[in-house]
Amino acid sequence: MESVSVVLFLLLAVVVSGAISRMLPWSVPTPLVQILLGCVIGLSTSYSVSLDPELFLLLFLPPLLFLDGWRIPKDELFKDVSTVVELALGLVLTTVIGMGLFINWMIPAMPLAVAFALAAVVSPTDPIAVSAIAARVPIPKRMMHILEGESLLNDASGLVCLRFAVAAALTGTFSAGGAALNFLWVAGAGLVIGVAVTLVVSRAKAWVTRRWGEDTGSQILVSLLIPFGSYMLAEHFHASGILAAVSAGVTMTFAEISREAMAVTRMRRNSVWDTIQFTLNGIIFVLLGEQLPGILAEAKLTVAVTGHTEPGWLALYVVAIVLGLAALRFAWVWLSFKFTILRKRHAEGNGGNVAATVRSPNWRLVAAMSFAGVRGAITLAGVLTLPLALNDGTPFPARDLAIFLAAGVIIVSLVVASIALPVLLKGLTMPGEPSKQAEEDAARVRTAEAAIKAIERHQHRLAESHGDADRYSAAGGRVMDLYRERIEGLGEEEKIATREQERLFRDFRMVGVKAERAALAELIRAREVGSETMRKLTRELDLSEARLRG
Repeated sequence: MESVSVVLFLLLAVVVSGAISRMLPWSVPTPLVQILLGCVIGLSTSYSVSLDPELFLLLFLPPLLFLDGWRIPKDELFKDVSTVVELALGLVLTTVIGMGLFINWMIPAMPLAVAFALAAVVSPTDPIAVSAIAARVPIPKRMMHILEGESLLNDASGLVCLRFAVAAALTGTFSAGGAALNFLWVAGAGLVIGVAVTLVVSRAKAWVTRRWGEDTGSQILVSLLIPFGSYMLAEHFHASGILAAVSAGVTMTFAEISREAMAVTRMRRNSVWDTIQFTLNGIIFVLLGEQLPGILAEAKLTVAVTGHTEPGWLALYVVAIVLGLAALRFAWVWLSFKFTILRKRHAEGNGGNVAATVRSPNWRLVAAMSFAGVRGAITLAGVLTLPLALNDGTPFPARDLAIFLAAGVIIVSLVVASIALPVLLKGLTMPGEPSKQAEEDAARVRTAEAAIKAIERHQHRLAESHGDADRYSAAGGRVMDLYRERIEGLGEEEKIATREQERLFRDFRMVGVKAERAALAELIRAREVGSETMRKLTRELDLSEARLRG
């Protein structure tokens, strides 16, 4: 009963946090409100949450990383793939090594392996926290795409580094060569397992649907089980469950192109996943606040080993780590953008447009990208998975201190970014992107033309089999007029006068929607439309189909 009460308290705090953040007259990120409410729960109730690291990792990370991989715009990611990879892999490795050595030097009581583990968990960034901070100051789309891609990849790379650091702490040994070979297996097998699980499940689901129809609830439940199945299977083979969850999410985008679910299933599934994402992210931050009082008390004892007793040293450690992370990120972002400019100069040739117009990275852009590296849910989830004890049964060294420092980095980075980002983003423009309007208009025309042809064929079939061609011609003509109006940019839909005409209207309209969906799928397979246009048109078709079926 106590566990149920704790869960209800956490869920209530998540719900209330959203309302409070909207009520406040100034912009306060929702994660900060959730942390504060968690502290209130931890201090004012007799309930406490004992977190099992393995259980915490299994419950929170697979669905969040799976959803990130599923929803991230793939084509936009590929446009800046070099920048994303440099930030997500190069910066993470630099952060783990550089900050690990720095933390070990600054806090001798923290063993080197634990310092590397702490550096690994503070390396991933959280675009959801950035979106919450900049809710009142729009982030340029291209910057958000880069941040989303970086977050997706550095979540995986940071947590894989954490795995190696924890293994070194548990065994007391580390081999660079062995780690490299192990990394190839951990990463490669994890990616393959995630892809394989998604493809197998998608094909099995499509096979069952074709023969016995589709059940919306079952389809949604299957999508919820895929990340957990991928994660657990990968871990069973000693591969990376994190990378398996990410690759499973990425594969879902492509698996669904050829195996379409019903519109009502997609709409309800999207709502379920939105709720899960909001709930899990919120609970993680509330848990952070709930754990803070106990973490602080234990961390004081750990700091005392270094010869310091004042709590102010904890704040000093947090600030020093945040400054170190900011300096590394600023330098890396500047160098990354500089190399990007040099590559474009080389591609354009000496004296080209790029060389003439862009000579050095915009310092505001570099600063905004640096401050946007906010740590959030993945950092907290990762640090809470540190083992409670070593292989010999002794307590894991400096575990509470590592958790406190990671929590402090999350809070300070949120506060600093909430102040700096609105100032830096105001009036900031990213390099121009081609308009999506022409692509969207062309896709609308192609799908409308496909619908008109399909309705004409359906109309002729009905007339040949049932006679009364005028009746079907009138109903089909009304629907085709709607598509012609879309092509020509004309008025709104007319209402159907009679019930019989309304029934026929829905019939022909459904034929048109199915043809539109098939045509859109062909455009997607041919990569003639991007993911943003795909999502927009798919949602419109889903709404139309749901309205017609209702």
